[in-house]
Amino acid sequence: MESRIAQSIALKYHPVVVLLADEKPQNALQFKKGKWGCVMFMFANAAKGKTVAFDRETYGCWGGGVGLGFGNAYLNFPGGVECFSYFLSSGNIQWEKGKAVAGALEGSAGKAFAEDFLHGEAYVETPQLVEQFIKDLPITEIKSRYVLFKPLSEIDPANEQPETTVFVVDPDQLSALVILANYGREGMENVIIPWAAGC
Repeated sequence: MESRIAQSIALKYHPVVVLLADEKPQNALQFKKGKWGCVMFMFANAAKGKTVAFDRETYGCWGGGVGLGFGNAYLNFPGGVECFSYFLSSGNIQWEKGKAVAGALEGSAGKAFAEDFLHGEAYVETPQLVEQFIKDLPITEIKSRYVLFKPLSEIDPANEQPETTVFVVDPDQLSALVILANYGREGMENVIIPWAAGC
């Protein structure tokens, strides 16, 4: 399938389609079971022409698991949602449970993650604001086994139903997409950019 939009705005990379599937394509890239990895690394592979698959055991990171629709993966974060809330904000070093979990992590997750875990990533000011952020997320449980990222050009419209299509754009191309999104619609707020983590 080709995209007239992609051609019109001269995209450098393939538009990436997100699909739900119960079977994994044979050539799909996938993280190893239980291993950490960034969903955006896999997205970059899809934008360069590869097919990627995720399931409930291979989503890479906790936020990626939530974003892909595998439920509240923050429950699986070391120390649970509570430690995640400190991790994303002020760090786990100031309380006993956080320090205990960090001590166990250093051997298994590596020193760099253990340091971030202890001192926090400072995406949000307080653990309480992180907890509210999680409550406000549209956490969903997909019914299919896999989430696939595929280049739009490899989609078979007779057999595959995309959930969404993602365009990797520069600022000028983004402006063109915003104008296009408003072209045939009433109102001034057809495009929003909600806050999210860097990845």
